[in-house]
Amino acid sequence: MSYLVPPGLYALGSPDDKSPVIVTANYKMTYDLVRRALAGNNVWLLILETFGINVWCAAGKGTFGTGELVRRVADTRLAEVVSHRELILPLLGAAGVKGVDVLKRAGFKVRFATVRIEDLPGFLETGMLGSAARELTFTSAERVILTPVELVGAIRKSLPLLVLLFLAGGFFSGTFSLNAALLAPSAYFAALISGSFLAPLFLPALPTRSFAVKGAVTGLLAAVVFCVVTTINSAADSIASILMISAVSSFMMLNFTGSTPYTSRSGVKKEMKWALPLQAISLLAGMLLIVMGRFF
Repeated sequence: MSYLVPPGLYALGSPDDKSPVIVTANYKMTYDLVRRALAGNNVWLLILETFGINVWCAAGKGTFGTGELVRRVADTRLAEVVSHRELILPLLGAAGVKGVDVLKRAGFKVRFATVRIEDLPGFLETGMLGSAARELTFTSAERVILTPVELVGAIRKSLPLLVLLFLAGGFFSGTFSLNAALLAPSAYFAALISGSFLAPLFLPALPTRSFAVKGAVTGLLAAVVFCVVTTINSAADSIASILMISAVSSFMMLNFTGSTPYTSRSGVKKEMKWALPLQAISLLAGMLLIVMGRFF
């Protein structure tokens, strides 16, 4: 489970002084995918110290950056290994690297290649880039692929909460009821499915640009279905379910911003400032409604 590869210069195949130098991060999955895609090629892999973070995120954080690239070129004495002066970088690392500065400080020209790793072999063969190699898609299938990570992580972290919800629901009326005990965890699962699967799946069709709102919309629909399926008759319980499921769904969808190709760090921070308080208020209001419905 170690996700870091020691930074440095690696030989893939039998490279010589004229072989291309591919720069990437020391996130193990990225490193392994690059090696697999370039199997059969003779290239040098220059691995930067990004502390186990992928290229895109590391470029945003600054670890996949100009300073680290210049430092790694010097530490590996790359100028003595290759006779050319060109480094091939992933396009998604462009946010962190200034090619002009690298040329001045290290003497190497930076060339940004493809977005996707699987397009690298074609780039090395032809030296040309088609529009597809520089285009990052985010189709329904690509979004759904990401959802198991969110779901499994959320469920694993929520196990103590699920036990608490089970016991609280079961003994809420004084005597234990299995149906009541299963109700609260079921509502939580509905919120997780809504925010971690349905909202990403229907992302482009949901209203507004806000991920929190998108999650709240699918949460609202999931809550209505939950109330119908579980035959909740109390108006207070129905409203409480809608408030709480929508809040959790909205929060889960907000987590998904880091998986998309078009959100920014500053934009996410701005959205969180107003979304998190509203989610908390909605959750607390739902809990208060349930309590009031039982004792008043």
